Amino acid sequence: MANIEKSIDVEAPVRTVYNQWTQFEEFPSFMEGVTRVTQLDDRRLRWQANIGGKEKDWTAEITEQRPDERVAWKSTSGAKNAGVVTFHRLADRKTRVMLQLEYDPEGVTENVGDAVGVVGSRVARDLGRFKDYIETRQSETGAWRGEVRAKGL
Repeated sequence: MANIEKSIDVEAPVRTVYNQWTQFEEFPSFMEGVTRVTQLDDRRLRWQANIGGKEKDWTAEITEQRPDERVAWKSTSGAKNAGVVTFHRLADRKTRVMLQLEYDPEGVTENVGDAVGVVGSRVARDLGRFKDYIETRQSETGAWRGEVRAKGL
């Protein structure tokens, strides 16, 4: 499994940034290669993406979600990945978004891409586009303020 950690500071309140992040079906607006995200229910998402010229499809389960703090997930079918995004209030109108991603590159193209940092660069660009998306709008397109508790807690 490969690991990526990236962060970005966004000029918006933590509540606004978190609320926008929970609008998963909007991800294709700022995530390169993501063609569609369908929210199946409060915990499950179906992802479709084009990665390295290959169509990828997977289902992810939200394993933990705490408003204004964190969203964690793991894939349950298809492309293997897991991660967590956390939201940190730096000031009234400044939030740090920290993303940790673990994924399993498949095939020669993805393994070579991983070795030369292609995925890390893509994630950094995606975070930059998310920052631009929310700063330009100055408000979220929606919000889900529900909580998903980690199993065993």
